Amino acid sequence: MPILEKIVISNFRNIEFQELSFSPNLNCISGNNGEGKTNLLDAIYYLSMTKSAFSASDRYNFRYGAEEFSLGGLYRMPNGTESRFSVSVGLKGEKKVRRDDKPYPKVSDHIGVLPVVMVSPSDSSLVSESGEDRRRFVNAVLSQMDREYLRTLQQYNRLLAQRNTMLKGHDINTDLLSVIDARMASAAVPVHSARRKFAEDIRPAIEKFYAILSGGREKVDIEYRSDLDRGDLEVLFGSSLDRDRAVRYTTCGLQRDDFIFTMNGHPIRKCGSQGQQKSFLVALKFSQYEIMKNACGFAPVLLLDDVFDKLDMARISNLLSMVSTSDFGQIFITDSNKVRMAGIVDSLTSDRAYFETSAGHFERI
Repeated sequence: MPILEKIVISNFRNIEFQELSFSPNLNCISGNNGEGKTNLLDAIYYLSMTKSAFSASDRYNFRYGAEEFSLGGLYRMPNGTESRFSVSVGLKGEKKVRRDDKPYPKVSDHIGVLPVVMVSPSDSSLVSESGEDRRRFVNAVLSQMDREYLRTLQQYNRLLAQRNTMLKGHDINTDLLSVIDARMASAAVPVHSARRKFAEDIRPAIEKFYAILSGGREKVDIEYRSDLDRGDLEVLFGSSLDRDRAVRYTTCGLQRDDFIFTMNGHPIRKCGSQGQQKSFLVALKFSQYEIMKNACGFAPVLLLDDVFDKLDMARISNLLSMVSTSDFGQIFITDSNKVRMAGIVDSLTSDRAYFETSAGHFERI
């Protein structure tokens, strides 16, 4: 499994410059809220995914006044060799991603090389917000396991943008529209199939992890819904063309897919308490971790950001018991309560490192 041995951070969020070495097992980061704990985890996530876990735009990732931010990581790879990875971003948005000082032909070629799973309070949007957040989550999982999925999805999205541009015009070239429709329909098939398989594969894992966290008092499930369940996308485009032309955008397709999370047959966002929703989201992310580990053949890096929020001590104990097993690889945990974290972690393993955070500065203690 890839192990992050050292990271170098420059001008990323509130971190001016930092160089840190890590334990290959458990790394615990403490400090008050707003000091930078989450920014460190996001820097690790960025090194894997070439984007932030929290903001879609890179302009929010620059330290105030900086013209560039950069991240570098030294990793021990699954074959035992060491590799250096770096990402740098300028104010104009130019992004450079390198492995051992050699740039990737395409930034997306890096996705999946350093698998990562992040659990954070912002995951609540997966329950409370729109289907776009859930699609983004599923895309992030599948893209790390299957480069062809990412390539095909990118192709579909480019064609969708072209189609929507055409629909905004007054004179539509119907021959060109037909070509775009056919190509979108072709690209949609493997994406739809992969998403359906994902929902099927993750269902038993979610049930297992939720039962461990909650004692199995409720039955949880995930349901995949897609326009493509009604038939071929090219046929659907034909039947919706008048509506598309009236509203001037594409009203059916993969961009409307959703994943419905339920508890005892009801949407969890309506019937689940805060604790139940939090337990479900942690179970969902640990299920992601298990699926990715099985697909990649090794454990991803696991980032746990303030996961103790809204969980009682019994659930925290269950969570950390799962984390400490040999099934898990390198782990980073943040918590504002250093004493609580140390009390739990010290009882699980002696192979751990502690870091204290203050105003974007990290010190190993």
